[in-house]
Amino acid sequence: MQSKIMYLSDLKFNIETWRRELRFHFTEMDTFQEKLEEVVSRIDDPVALKKLEVFQNRIMIEKDAISKLLHRCRNKMANIQNVDFNENIDGRLQNEQHTLKEDMRTYIKLHYDLKEEMMDYFIEVM
Repeated sequence: MQSKIMYLSDLKFNIETWRRELRFHFTEMDTFQEKLEEVVSRIDDPVALKKLEVFQNRIMIEKDAISKLLHRCRNKMANIQNVDFNENIDGRLQNEQHTLKEDMRTYIKLHYDLKEEMMDYFIEVM
């Protein structure tokens, strides 16, 4: 029982950390969107304008992905709050944790790839 409580505490910490990070990234995407809107008036090159439009679309897609991950985190926290302490720790909760953990790992990698691409783009068009 004590090990299960410790495991759930660690799991809650991970989820809360992911939620903070996701909220930060959501706000960060707003900042990048504002920067794209700022530079659009300075761009004459049609290729650069096309890239800008692609970035705007990718920001919308990323914000949607963030919303879905936040929803999954909320659901996971609800599951933790309503946990059955008689349930085996190697069961459903642990399997769900690994799936969310892998999805977060993938999301974070993609987020930083997008961020680097946009920062390179800003240098290119300035």
